[in-house]
Formats: sequence, C-alpha cells, structure tokens
Amino acid sequence: MKAEEARAALGQETVRKLIRTAMQMRDRSYVPYSRFAVGAALLTADGTVYGGCNIENAAYTPTNCAERTAFFTAVAAGERHFRAIAIAGGPQGAEKLDFCPPCGVCRQVMMEFCDPEAFLIITARSTEEYRIHTLKAYLPDGFGPADLA
Repeated sequence: MKAEEARAALGQETVRKLIRTAMQMRDRSYVPYSRFAVGAALLTADGTVYGGCNIENAAYTPTNCAERTAFFTAVAAGERHFRAIAIAGGPQGAEKLDFCPPCGVCRQVMMEFCDPEAFLIITARSTEEYRIHTLKAYLPDGFGPADLA
C-alpha cells in the first residue's frame, strides 16, 4: 500500500480519533524538566489504538518519548503491524500546540516495525489543523530490517 492509498484508507474520522487520543495522552506526560508535553496514539493494522506520553528522568538519558512509549506498549502486548501514529505536543499547559514531528530515535523505532511508504505520521495542533506524512518523508534513507537480509 502506498502513501495515497494509506491516507484514503485511514479516513477523516480515524485521523480525528487518533489526534484526540494523542491530546489526552499528552495530559499524562511526566515533564518536570522540559515542561514540553507530548502524547501519541498508535494505530495497529487491526484498528487497536495504543497511547503513549513522554516520560522524563532527572538523569535525562532514560527519558522516553511518547511515540516510543506507544510502540513499546503495543509490542509488549504482541502487536507487530501498524498503520499510523498521531502526535500532539507543546509546552505543558499551553492551549496552542506545536506541530511536533518525531525525533530521530523514534523514527528509527518506527522503521523497525513499519513500511516507510505506507506508515502515516500525523502531527497535530488540533483535530482540524494537522499534517500527514509518511515515515519515508521523515526518514528518506532509513535503515531497517530489510537492510540486514
């Protein structure tokens, strides 16, 4: 499935549901240091949604992004096939969100499990203002499992 087909198959209502879930997850973030809260909603191939939030740590390195929290939770539940992820982020308590693309480490985790040409990344300020790109657009020459074959 290519990007255009993936976007069409996702549908507007699913996009909005994922954004709403990402915004709810953002409220659960633990961000006492950066005060930049991020939430994510990961859609599996069968329609299940897993949420994640960023979780900071005083030692900084153990901090985990919302996207990876969602992926790791889903994988721990036995999931391996994913369609899309919505990401909502911005300063803690802010009413206006930023477009918050995934960091490089999160992109690499996505590359492990997702078809870069079909997996969709939704960055959202609201359910009405969002952008949708493929993983390939964010990681054009990504390194994944196929490179080790």
